[in-house]
Amino acid sequence: MSRTTHGPSRRLLLAGALAAASGAVTGCSSDSEASASGGSKQLRIGYFAFPSGDLLVKNRKLLEKALPDYKITWIKFDSGASVNQAFIGKSLDIAALGSSPFARGVSGSSPIPYKVAWILDVAGENEALVARKATGISDVAGLKGKKIATPFASTSHYSLLAALETAGLEPSDVELIDLQPQPILAAWQRGDIDAAYVWLPTLDELRKTGTQLTSSKEIGAAGKPTLDLAVVSDDLIARDRAAIDAWRKAEAEALRLIKSDPDGTVKAVAAELGISAADARAQLAQGVFLTPEQVVSADWLGTDGSPGKLLTYVTDTGRFLAGQKQIAAAPSADAVRKAFYLKGLPDVLK
Repeated sequence: MSRTTHGPSRRLLLAGALAAASGAVTGCSSDSEASASGGSKQLRIGYFAFPSGDLLVKNRKLLEKALPDYKITWIKFDSGASVNQAFIGKSLDIAALGSSPFARGVSGSSPIPYKVAWILDVAGENEALVARKATGISDVAGLKGKKIATPFASTSHYSLLAALETAGLEPSDVELIDLQPQPILAAWQRGDIDAAYVWLPTLDELRKTGTQLTSSKEIGAAGKPTLDLAVVSDDLIARDRAAIDAWRKAEAEALRLIKSDPDGTVKAVAAELGISAADARAQLAQGVFLTPEQVVSADWLGTDGSPGKLLTYVTDTGRFLAGQKQIAAAPSADAVRKAFYLKGLPDVLK
């Protein structure tokens, strides 16, 4: 762990994630290696162990049913930084990615070769800032001089910076520590950190002995929303748009199932995360899941030729990160617009 008064450069963030990305990709079996050739009959999909439509698509094999001739490889990641590194290494075709690491990915003179093509969920109470009860801290301002852990280059990192700013604190007023969710829990249990901004399921463990100070739902309502997006590689767009359409339909079906079959959704999420049905139900209740119609509305992703408000959200996120010196310069609205893949929407969902 080390002290930082400002965020590292995008290059350092991505380089630092190389080992994690390599481990995630090579650890998933030779199937992913076989798919590295980029054959049109194979898809490598990155996902998080986090309640979303992705887990339903995976558990119910919706994509395998839609594309029976394809080899589908699911690769688990712990953070957006490692997903970004995997796309740079051409190890993924499709992946979940937070809106903050996506804004980082499309910044700079050499943006990562991917585009946002779907919205998985909107961060709610499933990402939050929690202080250890033993510290006696009851508000964000009380964190001055304290040690706070969060996965750098994540939506939680972005929301933490926003929370500090709202409370009148600079990043240099606290000790920011870059840790992934499981190491955060270990550091918390040892008493090495005073607070943490992280997501489920680690978040629920921290809440047992912590005090929640704010959440991504509150920060989003105040004008800085974060989302879990889904991105597709430029290579996949060039070679197999039909596969992207099939994947979108599967994700849309998953969002409908979250609304129409809550018990079945709970069962699938519990199975994928290895948790009880009660815990799965509680975690799902903390997320904000859009309907497919909302995803492609002007309020969110938008449609072919008419991007929605997500364009503004990502652009604003980039500006904020640049202002916090987390990236060298904010991506322009035009650069963000070019990183949207909306072809086929909304017709492909019918």
